[in-house]
Amino acid sequence: MNNNDVIVIGAGPAGLTAAYELARRGKTGVVLEMTRHVGGIARTETYKGYRFDIGGHRFYTKIREVEAIWDELLGSDLLRRPRFSRIFYNKKFYHYPLRLSNTLRNLGMLTSLGVLLSYLQSQIFPYPQEDTFEEWVSNRFGRKLYSIFFKTYTEKVWGIPCSQISSAWAAQRIKGLSLPVAVRNALFRYPDERVTTLINSFHYPRLGPGMMWEAARDYVEARGFKVLLETPIQRIRHNGRRILDVTSDQQAAGGGERVFPGNQFLSSMPVTHLIQSLDPAPPEQVLHAANSLTYRDFLTVVLIIDRRDLFPDNWIYIHEPDVHVGRIQNFKQWSPEMVPDASKTSLGLEYFCEEGDERWSMADEELIDLGKREIEQIGLAQAAEVIDGVVVRQPKAYPVYTQTYGEHLSILREYLQGFENLQTIGRNGLHKYNNQDHSMLTALLAVRNLFGENYDLWDVNTERSYNEEIRVPHDALSADEAGSV
Repeated sequence: MNNNDVIVIGAGPAGLTAAYELARRGKTGVVLEMTRHVGGIARTETYKGYRFDIGGHRFYTKIREVEAIWDELLGSDLLRRPRFSRIFYNKKFYHYPLRLSNTLRNLGMLTSLGVLLSYLQSQIFPYPQEDTFEEWVSNRFGRKLYSIFFKTYTEKVWGIPCSQISSAWAAQRIKGLSLPVAVRNALFRYPDERVTTLINSFHYPRLGPGMMWEAARDYVEARGFKVLLETPIQRIRHNGRRILDVTSDQQAAGGGERVFPGNQFLSSMPVTHLIQSLDPAPPEQVLHAANSLTYRDFLTVVLIIDRRDLFPDNWIYIHEPDVHVGRIQNFKQWSPEMVPDASKTSLGLEYFCEEGDERWSMADEELIDLGKREIEQIGLAQAAEVIDGVVVRQPKAYPVYTQTYGEHLSILREYLQGFENLQTIGRNGLHKYNNQDHSMLTALLAVRNLFGENYDLWDVNTERSYNEEIRVPHDALSADEAGSV
């Protein structure tokens, strides 16, 4: 088999964006995807005509180049949707972003006063170091509000105490937000661009996020790229300086072992799996660092309910410690076409777990029964109203930011930079909790690196790189930029 221009590993947002940009520049190659879907965690699953998202994916960005791709691929199929979400805590619903009257009424005057005093105390006597999530959030909101609105939900998501979660995760996910900012937003309704965390509307594909990535697949295949599904990577052969080829096992797709040589390699597969697949194996220190990085998995219990309308939220965060569910998606509120029968509603109950643990290993019927009990306990619907259900499991959904993850990731980063024809992209490729648009940005910048530019992909999704958009017009590439890879 002749060498491909570029081998792209993974057909999620990062991998398909890389293929899109390469195809647009006249390059060919192959995208290798281990599952039977494109889109990765941003795919859309279907069950008896009901469409559902794996985690809820807003299409919102400040990166003009990313927005241009979305518009080109979907056009009018990209709907503008209002955001409405709430927090369920202590048997009450809190609007999020905060609405002052609603928050004060639910908390009560004594608790509200306690929140204010706790915040003032945090400003006078802050934690001198912000190594953990708990310290970072407490310094900005006070310990009282941290314990109400952050602690329970965050520990549900990650399965470890907030005192063991790195402050880097908070700095990345709650950037620009503090108690004064949240209160000002509640009082004065600042425009979206003031606080990236508090977005009041977003775009969403008419048939779910997978619609975008199916369109991206069609785009690249029409321009000479191959997208091969059910093609997991078994081995990545190298000579110490360059990647030579990758070997996949296509047995699930009716094939066998197959070797793919390439000139350049872009990988969005989990960086831990990438390291473990290298042949020859990396040094022991590098393998240890890879094995020390962990992931959080989750599963979605989809319940179909015999009622036209349940609640207006796109999703609800469940901070209540008495139930196991962490977040509930209302798919009809993302797009009406996600539900084939307008007289029904479908909900996605998200349970955070680890692959192989007790909840992950529960039978689907048990999980559906658990979901029925918990929506009734919360008060969203009666268990008897549930007429059907299905379960979808998602491994390696979130890279975990333990306090030591940075040390291990630095070792991997330094080692991988020794390969002159390999770049890692996307959430799992960089072991970084990137949003969809940031994952796409890493892919766009990786392709530009192939054409002679020099972007640090590991720096994407800091406040600086979020605002420093790609400013070259989408159709303004020079002849030099369309040169050889």
